[in-house]
Amino acid sequence: MPARDPADRDPLDAVLRPPLDETPEEQAFRLAQEEEARRVSHAIDESIRQERHARKKNKIVRLLLLGQSESGKSTTLRQFQRLYAPSAFREERVLWRAIIQLNLVRSVHTILDALSDARVHEIPPVPATLTHTISFAPSTSPFAYSSTQPGFASSSPPRSHVQQTHRRRTRTQTISGATSDSDTDTSSSSSPSLPGNLALLRTRLAPLQHVEALLITKLAPPSQTNPHGASELANNLPGNFALPPSHEEVFVRPGASWKLAARVTGMRHISPEPDTAQTVLAACGADIGRLWHDPTVKEVLKRRKIRLEESPGFFLDDLDRITSPKYFPSDDDVLKARLKTVGVSEYRFEMEAGSESGTQWRIIDVGGSRSQRPTWVPFFDDVNAIIFLAPISGFDQTLVEDRSVNRLEDSVLLWKAVCANKLLARVNLVLFLNKCDILEAKLTAGVRLAKYVRSFGERSNDAETAQKYFISKFTAIHREYSPIPRKFYSFCTSVTDVRTTGGIIASVRDMIIREHLHASRLL
Repeated sequence: MPARDPADRDPLDAVLRPPLDETPEEQAFRLAQEEEARRVSHAIDESIRQERHARKKNKIVRLLLLGQSESGKSTTLRQFQRLYAPSAFREERVLWRAIIQLNLVRSVHTILDALSDARVHEIPPVPATLTHTISFAPSTSPFAYSSTQPGFASSSPPRSHVQQTHRRRTRTQTISGATSDSDTDTSSSSSPSLPGNLALLRTRLAPLQHVEALLITKLAPPSQTNPHGASELANNLPGNFALPPSHEEVFVRPGASWKLAARVTGMRHISPEPDTAQTVLAACGADIGRLWHDPTVKEVLKRRKIRLEESPGFFLDDLDRITSPKYFPSDDDVLKARLKTVGVSEYRFEMEAGSESGTQWRIIDVGGSRSQRPTWVPFFDDVNAIIFLAPISGFDQTLVEDRSVNRLEDSVLLWKAVCANKLLARVNLVLFLNKCDILEAKLTAGVRLAKYVRSFGERSNDAETAQKYFISKFTAIHREYSPIPRKFYSFCTSVTDVRTTGGIIASVRDMIIREHLHASRLL
């Protein structure tokens, strides 16, 4: 029976041991190789040391934005850029016009799809005289439907019933707060006919389908919209208004790729003069306003629990300005615009304003949907602080990707996981309880928080009380789940609000820089 190896024997020793019959020449060559390997290793170590020293000297600050989808992460990034890199922010404002146009068009199509899906009991009775007393000016849209144009019909553009049903169902699912009612198949014969005025509006707004597809080709790379490429999609537009195969929400990869695509398609040197999409929106502006303010539309949206006002990218209350032929996005418009991002990316910019001018900031923006959260972990290393965004207005909503999960409950579970993560034990956390403006509007409208959050109990159903309650709950979670005691900062925010969020971000910036200098032993 062979003897066992000693317990302390190194299993690699036999491999690394020089051969017994090694010649002097082989030994000299081996020693030279080992010396070169040590030199390279020392050079790598020195490079890492110098990089760390340069990072401290150059005041490089790394900030990670975390939170579920539609929590406000990208908007927070834009606020940082607006405040501390204003030149780049102003330069890129023009590129957001196409996104704002797309947000508006998609809101209109959400309404039209909800009307097409509505059941008889969801459409209130309309006086017979109403549908015959409304008059419309002739459409001035350059894409108005005409039976004399090749490829066009005198009514809505041709689409198969399957395409119509899939598109309505999918588009409604992307609206925050939509319920499972939206998923019902519309093939039932119980679908009612629309009142005459709404049927006419739907026909007159059909050119917006062309605008939507046109904007998608400007913003999204071919792999995100059409497997055959954006050029093929564009070629199909004049005849049948073909939309991308997937009617889900348009998304882009984080970073500047979509901005580069926008510049390539001619948006870089855009002027206040209207482009094709703006021309159509200007022609359809009055009809969009009639649709949005129609009492029947309001009632259908209410019964189907579609709350466009609470969704990102809502511009229907600014129609006169947004559909103006010479519309140019404001700072507020850029902050309110919705552009879904997937994946993880690092944005780098240098402070142009404030006492820390010249400081390099690296802000990491991540996709917040559940399928993308496993990609967060590699970015936990070497961050100075984390801003976690929890949209507390979502207490009565569910996740788009999983209708069985409450949005607030998902934020709480995600916050627990972040607090308990040992990789982040020494990272300072900043909590933004976001969308407080929407929370206040809901509670003022009579929505009872205790109906959805039972632990809220009999407390007063007002925004101030609710905010204090949520702060106490999230603070308790941080205290209980953090591996070691650490500093913690919390704010109630509405990150689309320029006035209030500016002061909060300034405070967060000062805190992060102070902690960074302290950790770098420069303070």
